[in-house]
Amino acid sequence: MKKADLKQLIKPLVKECIHEVLLEEGLLSNVVAEVAKGLQHTTLVENKQATAKPLAQEETQMKQQRTETQAKLKEYKNNLMKSIGEDAYNGVNLFEGTAPLQHSQPQEGHANIGSANDAGVDISSLMGNSSAIWQALK
Repeated sequence: MKKADLKQLIKPLVKECIHEVLLEEGLLSNVVAEVAKGLQHTTLVENKQATAKPLAQEETQMKQQRTETQAKLKEYKNNLMKSIGEDAYNGVNLFEGTAPLQHSQPQEGHANIGSANDAGVDISSLMGNSSAIWQALK
């Protein structure tokens, strides 16, 4: 079958299908309606005052929530310290002579290993007796 013969057979079928879809099923009227809607100029108006007020309320709520959380945490810590100081450990203060950690902001590119004034833990005695222990094992 030649190309011209195939075209002569298929062309009326395609034409009928397109006609049916566009007109009978309403596709053309839907496309025209959408284009008409797009051609209408609707002006959007931004109301800045209406958007700013809820943000301020959200910030206020967040601050209030943060304050309440901090108060609960402080109360929990006080209760914990009270229980440690009064009844636990026979009245011995476990934290006597200690100070809270000083938090410092790490510099970019440097490891945060604590305060420069902190001497750390003395580990010199860890390896000190190792030779004596190995001699005893021989």
